[in-house]
Amino acid sequence: MKTKDEIRHKVWNTLTEEKNGRFPFPLTNRIPNFKGAEKAAKLVAAMDVYKNAKVVKVNPDSPQLPLRHQVILDGKTLLVPTPRLKAGFIMVKPEWVPPGEERKAVSLTNIKSYGKLIALTDIPSIDLIVVGSVAIHKDGRRLGKGEGYADREYGILREMGNPPVPIITTIHSSQLVDDDIPRDPFDLTVDWIATEQELIETNSPYEKPNGIMWEHVTDEERIEMPVLQELWNLKYK
Repeated sequence: MKTKDEIRHKVWNTLTEEKNGRFPFPLTNRIPNFKGAEKAAKLVAAMDVYKNAKVVKVNPDSPQLPLRHQVILDGKTLLVPTPRLKAGFIMVKPEWVPPGEERKAVSLTNIKSYGKLIALTDIPSIDLIVVGSVAIHKDGRRLGKGEGYADREYGILREMGNPPVPIITTIHSSQLVDDDIPRDPFDLTVDWIATEQELIETNSPYEKPNGIMWEHVTDEERIEMPVLQELWNLKYK
């Protein structure tokens, strides 16, 4: 069985060699941007679970920019985790964004100017979650870039009482792998995969985490991600 990191590097190399990636480069050690991200976003926007959602959480990476843009265009509230979860979550309401500035408002460079950092207790109920990925198996097993942020973000929201909601990822079709992806109990699986070509329902048999597995959280991580300490203080102190 290949390790998680071996599978990640295989995908990054394939995207690079087949020229299916796009800025920012290099593609390695990040959620890779890919050609066709806009097509994948349109497939998501056509889904009933998206149309019925009022609040959508989307990761801050480049390949999900088209979807963040669409969320605001469609009059939905957007929730975006700050990079490396250093400052928790940013909320952007569509009425805060002047017409014509929707794409600018949801870029990582400008989102803090249009949105607001919110406390955990102020996070609205989220109806749909979109995550970035490096590699995905059709059964829903997922690999991010290896730092566990999507898993932690989901765990935080569940600890705060958010019910289980559909998890979608947008990727290039070459990021789909047949490898037997190793899975840990804290790993987040996805329910839907949108590529530049198609929408795939995973019918994943794997349970998602119900919260933060605190035994895997180090003191250093609580310092680096104050949101984890905030959560601990709210729930357990």
